[in-house]
Amino acid sequence: MSDSPNSSASVADSASADPALLQTALAAQKEDYLRLAADFDNFRKRTRRDSEQQAAAEKESFIRELLPVVDNLERALACEGATSSAQLRQGVEMTQRQLGELLHRHGVEPVEAAGQPFDPHREEAVAVGHDPSQPDHIVLEVVQRGYCRGDKVFRPAKVIVNDPGQSSGAGRVR
Repeated sequence: MSDSPNSSASVADSASADPALLQTALAAQKEDYLRLAADFDNFRKRTRRDSEQQAAAEKESFIRELLPVVDNLERALACEGATSSAQLRQGVEMTQRQLGELLHRHGVEPVEAAGQPFDPHREEAVAVGHDPSQPDHIVLEVVQRGYCRGDKVFRPAKVIVNDPGQSSGAGRVR
């Protein structure tokens, strides 16, 4: 099969003399079209399947990395009477560090908001505080830490924002 414009012109010229030749050329073009459509459909299905397999493999890898953290928490809970509260606290802090390192390896970072200007794209104000020694719209306290990966916010930090104009105690509403 030739894809040049001259070949279709020559088929058309020949076809005016022979309608059977035109039918044969049309059937060949239709077959080529159907073959290409089937190839594209197979490519689309294969690409979707490969993408789903990669996503599943990444999820499984993350779960495997998370399991040691779960194991450490289970060990800490199993030792309830055998350890002091200081040892239990130390174990929980180590587990929290381990979980933070796991999140860091996957590009997930905590939103550092305390003492920073309030950013409504990364933080959610849950209350207003009053501290005249701090500038207006500064985050006074983080109630719940937020997390992001690059520019994408997974969970905004829940914060208390300074408003020096508030009378003391009147603004702490959640």
